[in-house]
Amino acid sequence: MRDPEEFNDWYVEIVEKAGLADKRYPIKGMNVWTGYGWKAMRNIDNFIREEFDGTGHQEVCFPLLIPETEFKKEADHIKGFGAEVYWVTHAGENELDVRLLLRPTSETAMYPIFSLWVRSHADLPLKTYQIVNVFRYETKQTRAFIRMREIHFFEAHTCHVDFEDAERQIRENLEIMERLAKKLCLPYVLCKRPDWDKFAGAFYTIGIDSLMPTGRTLQMGSIHQYKENFSGPYDITYEDADGEHRHVHQTTFGMSERILGALISIHADDKGIVLPPDIAPIQVVIIPILSKKDKDKTIQYCDDLSRVLKSIGVRAHMDDRELRPGNKFFDWELKGVPLRIEVGPKDMEAGVITTARRDSGEKGQITKDRVASGVQDLLADIQESLYRKVKDEMFKHIHRVSDLAGVKEGINSMSWCGVEDCGHEIEDVTEMAILGVPTSAEETEGGCIVCGAPTKQVIYVAKTY
Repeated sequence: MRDPEEFNDWYVEIVEKAGLADKRYPIKGMNVWTGYGWKAMRNIDNFIREEFDGTGHQEVCFPLLIPETEFKKEADHIKGFGAEVYWVTHAGENELDVRLLLRPTSETAMYPIFSLWVRSHADLPLKTYQIVNVFRYETKQTRAFIRMREIHFFEAHTCHVDFEDAERQIRENLEIMERLAKKLCLPYVLCKRPDWDKFAGAFYTIGIDSLMPTGRTLQMGSIHQYKENFSGPYDITYEDADGEHRHVHQTTFGMSERILGALISIHADDKGIVLPPDIAPIQVVIIPILSKKDKDKTIQYCDDLSRVLKSIGVRAHMDDRELRPGNKFFDWELKGVPLRIEVGPKDMEAGVITTARRDSGEKGQITKDRVASGVQDLLADIQESLYRKVKDEMFKHIHRVSDLAGVKEGINSMSWCGVEDCGHEIEDVTEMAILGVPTSAEETEGGCIVCGAPTKQVIYVAKTY
């Protein structure tokens, strides 16, 4: 595990040097997405869209501003977010009759309209999502992608006829997350949060947490079961087959740009970041090794190679800058490009290309006649190897402990009776947070780690960001 302060300094530096974001915008916590960083985020967004389009969700886009009157309808929600919102009080020089706020999340923007969209059981399930920016006045130290005040945000909102149908949606969301994690090469644990840490207004919350190199966990997203907690205040009802009017049951699934922050943090080494091929803006960089005699021929050869790779869907780039090859290697390793191809006069003469993997540094050669299939095979292997490596690493740091003095860096698994007082004592003594009960069917025989009461329930406990 890395020292948190050293890692934080490294993280800030690497985001800047890799050209992922620019923090010099004159509002703290509102960074500029650079072309390279935005392309990586858009690749992630595209995977999210594919998943939710494929499961019958409709992409929508709701306004940024929410009237205070709508925001206040759900008491727990206003209590949970009230201190974090940005208020709009004037239009020009005119004071507004009803204050507006920038959405911190979109329940209070969407649900008044859901009450108009849903009339009959034939309208259900209603499955929507949007990818937008949300705004929260973060008082802690901001850090690119991980803790921001303007947040690139995905949120799915659904309405259902009953609790069981909403539960089916949550199971579908968990399956979607499993598929996304493979694309992102991000290992995670799923934990049902304790009641004092669930989302404001939720019946229960499942947190999606990944383990950072510092031994702390980062929540990348969450899934919420609302039951009727929002449909009551916002009067979202439907007429069932018997003519009875009932409140819908609702769920949400939220993820943010923290996914990119986690990805950068987990896949890294002393040379810079390491991007999984599925996410990387540039999957293959081609470096001509030039000599005065064969310069034009080599550049043409590399350009042709780039065209071949692009024709099969590989995001390839030829670097023909007037720099030494070593400088180019350094730049692209820093940016995490998964695969480097080197082509010099000897390679052309032999009818091969030289490859270098970013994940392992391993070098090899591919014959010219199988460049397309060879590169695709290498990228697939890099993707699989990255995921397997970080997943194994995370599970190595899940520790089973039997007393509070034995907690370690990483994720600690322990028995808990479920009583809130015992939960708070666990957090106070360990100076860690309860992530919750893992959704996997993990059980124990024994007593609560605090009071000794018999229990089969296991919880995960860790330091968090």
